[in-house]
Amino acid sequence: MSLTDRTVPSDVALNTDLYELTMAQGFWESGLGDAQGCFNVFFRENPFNGGYAVACGMGQIAELVENLRFDEESIAYLASVQAPGGGPLFKQGFLDYLRDFSMHVDVWAIPEGDLVFPREPMVRVQGSVIECQILETALLNLVNFQTLVATKASRVVYAAEGHPVSDFGLRRAQGPDGGLAVARASYIGGCASTSNVLAGKIYNIPVFGTHAHSWVMAFPSEIDAFRAFAKSSPKNCCLLLDTYDVHQGIKNAIVVAKEMEERGERLAAIRIDSGDLAKLAKETRAAFDAAGLPYVKISVSNDLEEYTIQSLFAQGAPIDSFGVGTKLATCDPQPSLGGVYKLSATRSSKDEPWRPVMKLSEQYYKRTIPGIQSILRFEDASGCPVGDMIVDDATDTGERNAMTDIIDPVTIHRLGGATPRELLELVVKDGVRAKEPDGIVAAKARCKDALMRLDPATKRFLNPQTYPVGLERGLAELRQRLAQEELGI
Repeated sequence: MSLTDRTVPSDVALNTDLYELTMAQGFWESGLGDAQGCFNVFFRENPFNGGYAVACGMGQIAELVENLRFDEESIAYLASVQAPGGGPLFKQGFLDYLRDFSMHVDVWAIPEGDLVFPREPMVRVQGSVIECQILETALLNLVNFQTLVATKASRVVYAAEGHPVSDFGLRRAQGPDGGLAVARASYIGGCASTSNVLAGKIYNIPVFGTHAHSWVMAFPSEIDAFRAFAKSSPKNCCLLLDTYDVHQGIKNAIVVAKEMEERGERLAAIRIDSGDLAKLAKETRAAFDAAGLPYVKISVSNDLEEYTIQSLFAQGAPIDSFGVGTKLATCDPQPSLGGVYKLSATRSSKDEPWRPVMKLSEQYYKRTIPGIQSILRFEDASGCPVGDMIVDDATDTGERNAMTDIIDPVTIHRLGGATPRELLELVVKDGVRAKEPDGIVAAKARCKDALMRLDPATKRFLNPQTYPVGLERGLAELRQRLAQEELGI
């Protein structure tokens, strides 16, 4: 989706938290217009108590940066905002600054669809501290939710064991734009299709849907409804069996399937949306096979998620496809990724060297990593990832055989002879896209490939193995030294 298909550029600029603009005004008024900052987007814990996350939303970053402008309408609105203590919140000089505002930041990001792990930067932004600050909220809004949805979708698809999963979540999603984000991210995460027609149009995602219970209830009898739908949609005929009684629904669907055969047509599938799905799927499969209709597929829905699907297969349910709605769209049981945007280095101008900074915090888990961070993903001879090392060129010792754990400084991860590759890619240079986004088809393929190569122990749902993420020795020493200096040790 183009960010400006449903909005105007001023909406993109105002899609922010107020404090981003009050801080920007403060920087401007303090004479820090040339001050530079380096910010990193990361999350602290894997979502859903899992072992990984799927990076998503990065394909829209360049368009966000390029379209972030303040037009006269947005300037007029900001001029009308009043301070709690009285009078205009924003000064005229700052509003004039915004009138001519455009982004000149550089942005690096993990390729969309690749895997990302806690505390490593999935996006890095460098540039004017004012511009970086103004970008924060909109950028987090873009990647936080889509990364969460793509991760949830990947788990559901993994549980489905190669059987197609369709996103049915639009009616339960967080508004129209939330529904579009769900369709986009769930497709990248592995879903085969969506029920969202607008998402199909915008993103070219395959769309899927047949009929609801209301179709059956609108006719004098269930078999009349089935016959009418078979006549109306012979090439897209999936009959919903559980409006009244599934067992009678099976019999009626078999009758209609036989009638379709006589016309040279085929019933594609049936769908069950309630009851004991494993038991009913077995009964349905047995009845259709006995009737000489083994080609009719069985699809199920009804508040599905990865654990339910895993349980259905554990019970031997002969299910061919899944429609997953509410728990995918709302990312049940975790509604937020918790991604943050933290400053890691500053300099007074572009000509000055970077000065690493870190946040200590009263809570240890909120402490940050200093410096201009990059990620090296180490892979074994078969291409399987074995660990991610965060490095800073300014402190890099070149040691590639071991790294200090990102949380526990006394734990050392050995990397052996694994081969590193740089993970972050330049997507925006001086405010302009550095390359065209790969597109969601490429992102979907990247996600599938990355998950195939990830250790199954890290993908399992219950107590997954922790994927090693650590700091290069020089960066670990820098963090320790800065912490000691801040603490006065």
